[in-house]
Amino acid sequence: MTKKEILDSAKENNVKYIRLCFTDIHGVIKNVEIPVRGLKDALDNKVMFDGSSIDGFVRIQEADMYLYPDLNTWLILPWENTKYGNVARLICDVYLPSGEPFLGDPRGVLKRTLKTMREMGFAHFNIGVEPEFFLFRLDEKGEITLTSNDHGGYFDLAPVDGAEDCRRDIVLELERLGFIMEASHHEVAPGQHEINFEFKDALDACDNLQTFKLVVKNVAKRHGLHATFMPKPIANINGSGMHTNCSLTYADGRNAFHDPKRPLELSEVAIQWIAGIMRHARGFTAITNPLVNSYKRLVPGYEAPCYISWSDANRSAMIRIPAKRGKQTRTEIRSVDPSANPYLAMSVILASGLNGIQEKLNGVEPVYINLYELTRKEREMMGIKNLPENLKDALKALREDTLVKETLGEHVYTKFLEAKYSEWDRFRMTVTEWEIENYLKVL
Repeated sequence: MTKKEILDSAKENNVKYIRLCFTDIHGVIKNVEIPVRGLKDALDNKVMFDGSSIDGFVRIQEADMYLYPDLNTWLILPWENTKYGNVARLICDVYLPSGEPFLGDPRGVLKRTLKTMREMGFAHFNIGVEPEFFLFRLDEKGEITLTSNDHGGYFDLAPVDGAEDCRRDIVLELERLGFIMEASHHEVAPGQHEINFEFKDALDACDNLQTFKLVVKNVAKRHGLHATFMPKPIANINGSGMHTNCSLTYADGRNAFHDPKRPLELSEVAIQWIAGIMRHARGFTAITNPLVNSYKRLVPGYEAPCYISWSDANRSAMIRIPAKRGKQTRTEIRSVDPSANPYLAMSVILASGLNGIQEKLNGVEPVYINLYELTRKEREMMGIKNLPENLKDALKALREDTLVKETLGEHVYTKFLEAKYSEWDRFRMTVTEWEIENYLKVL
């Protein structure tokens, strides 16, 4: 869109407030809200905010930041209609007063990685995510409980699936915003759901995912529910993942992963891509699975991958190749969870795959046996490595992976490590209910 088209849209739709949105290094959406009279200044990149107040941004002595709106992200938010008028949003990149992009902006990290991809001769990094989430009841005071509103399982219908109406309302709200929806269904665990939308270019897909999370949470609240993208809110049931389907295309639209003359119809580029993902999987897991809680999901027995492997027909593998071929040939990375900052997660996945292509890495054989049934020794004899088993191990692997560090950039890398080591220290000093139950009476 042009600036004039946005100004006209605001007038025609009685927009009174605009949210200038951006994302911090933890994937949390932030915003500066301005009245519509400030929209022209915003479109001219004149709106400033205090970057020192945002976790992981800058120190207080270098606080001034500017928001540069991406004009293509203009969106009127129907759930925020007020008696005074409508609310719209623009997703922004973060810039320094000098006019240079702020190196700590996660959206900027992805844009830099996409630039590298284009320099290698690829036109698009297309992704389709499958975010899972839980819906829990709110009590009479509006506080969040851990009580789901159904006892459903995979693909169940009402009345077993008690959140069918809420999920349908989420889909309808997303369609009003222009999302092209593909499927929605109840997931394996009680209260767990999945909604999938159209494959998109990576930057658009990440923007859409951030919008998706806002819609899910707002619609759920209208139904007296709380939506959470926490990976494992309840022990001993399935956690929430965000399987990430991805492919590269050339300028003429050809899928770079497809070659009908090769085994499994996977091109040499696809095999090198897979090898790059596997090489850096341990190093990027702290980014794709960034919470202490993320590693409660990456355990055997609950459908989440724990081992670095690939297959075209094995859901215990970390990387799966879905059956469709041609333009739809893609790799599905199954370890990612929905707590990840999407811009950073897609950046490190893309950089890892590109590294495999650049170095022409040799592929490893696909795995067709159930890896959960093997012992650690048996897996090691096959050369199959574990994903990190906790956040501390993941941070150690991140520090050892030069490519992931360079992809994030020094600022994001340093701030991320600081925040996550602080999180780990707080966790390891906490006495849990499990410890009380198991030790207090017997020791």
